[in-house]
Amino acid sequence: MDSQAIATLPEHGHAEHEHSPHLHHHFATEDQQREASNFGMWLFLLTEIMFFGGMFTAYLIYRNWYYPAFVAGSHWMKIWAGTLNTTVLICSSFTMAMAVYSAETRKRKALLRYLSLTLFLGFVFLGIKAYEWHNEWVEHHVPGLNFSINDFTHVDPRYPLDKPLAPDMAEKTQSYFSLYFLLTGVHALHMLVGVSILLFLIFNAWKGAYTTGHMTFIENFGLYWHFVDIIWIFLFPLLYLISRHQ
Repeated sequence: MDSQAIATLPEHGHAEHEHSPHLHHHFATEDQQREASNFGMWLFLLTEIMFFGGMFTAYLIYRNWYYPAFVAGSHWMKIWAGTLNTTVLICSSFTMAMAVYSAETRKRKALLRYLSLTLFLGFVFLGIKAYEWHNEWVEHHVPGLNFSINDFTHVDPRYPLDKPLAPDMAEKTQSYFSLYFLLTGVHALHMLVGVSILLFLIFNAWKGAYTTGHMTFIENFGLYWHFVDIIWIFLFPLLYLISRHQ
């Protein structure tokens, strides 16, 4: 092999990667990089399922032990707020799916629009949840801080129960509210992480990212957002709809 041919070898080897600026050096192709990234995201979501699964298990055990107390606690939840938040998150899943589609079709303006709508709906959800938490504080339903059993030892005209709870069972409503704040608090933390990432995505999309064929980040974040929405779909009936029938 002559010296001219040898001199051209590194240039050809380098040129093979110049057409893929998003390809990291430890991946052979962009498809391999995308599959590895998606696989890693699914593994992360699996750990999240196990994390929430432990809390759901604790909830179901205590609900079985103190069912009357859980029914009484659930009747103090503002069902309109839970229903509205459920609707908000379902809509946000749609806008997030449309954002992924916009990235696939390389429509920058549509991507920005749908990401912004998803961000707005995320803030709406958090605002409603903050209102609910403030309401629970005002009504003295925060365990360990200002909890009172007075609302559960007599029939309250605003939230009628079949009959008042005995003082010992009324005390156990703290278990319901403890799990309520734990589950909704962890879920809200995931929402905060989500809206923070959305701000980052919107900034990058505004600069032209994600509509040039490299959209793995958008796809994986879409999976995360849908997962958080699905968790709420389970939380809503478990926390708000316990024995709502008379």
